[in-house]
Amino acid sequence: MTCTEQNFITKSGFQRYAAEHQVIVVAPDTSPRGEQVPNDDAYDLGQSAGFYLNATEQPWAANYQMYDYILNELPRLIEKHFPTNGKRSIMGHSMGGHGALVLALRNQERYQSVSTFSPILSPSLVPWGEKAFTAYLGKDREKWQQYDANSLIQQGYKVQGMRIDQGLEDEFLPTQLRTEDFIETCRAANQPVDVRFHKGYDHSYYFIASFIGEHIAYHAAFLK
Repeated sequence: MTCTEQNFITKSGFQRYAAEHQVIVVAPDTSPRGEQVPNDDAYDLGQSAGFYLNATEQPWAANYQMYDYILNELPRLIEKHFPTNGKRSIMGHSMGGHGALVLALRNQERYQSVSTFSPILSPSLVPWGEKAFTAYLGKDREKWQQYDANSLIQQGYKVQGMRIDQGLEDEFLPTQLRTEDFIETCRAANQPVDVRFHKGYDHSYYFIASFIGEHIAYHAAFLK
């Protein structure tokens, strides 16, 4: 949230690791953009907070189809213009981590692996997700579950490789992220997940810059 694709491109330092491992890294925006695209004055709804779902409620439905954009439209564009080997992985931070997990779990045949920094793991149960899902999807909580990683694990969805890095000084950890609950859900469902907690790190891009090299290497092993 509050970001564009430029945050990752300019702050993470991923470029040298992508070059080292010879992988293509695609950095999409966090929402649709434009003067005619609906927005909200709050930081956690509207432009910059698309939540990587397909909105069904007005005024969002016409533009906020980020799930389909990431799953279908963007890969077709990349594969048309760049030399790819047909394999993909996906990663994200915070709201992007939520989107990466949902896409990977619901489309295991598309993604070799998924990794996240400080992801929103149970959006149906936390203030950020409840606000966004109500606006984009309506009040029926059953419709929310298709975009909730914790719920998808409970429903039996799986993914081959999953890594989560979480800073222990993250101010949103107890109220918005619910990492421990997700670990328990994965354990009960026999879904392997590599969760790494880091002392002294918060929710900022310093955290991502410190460990992005490990994430690129993690995915590169699956993409060979």
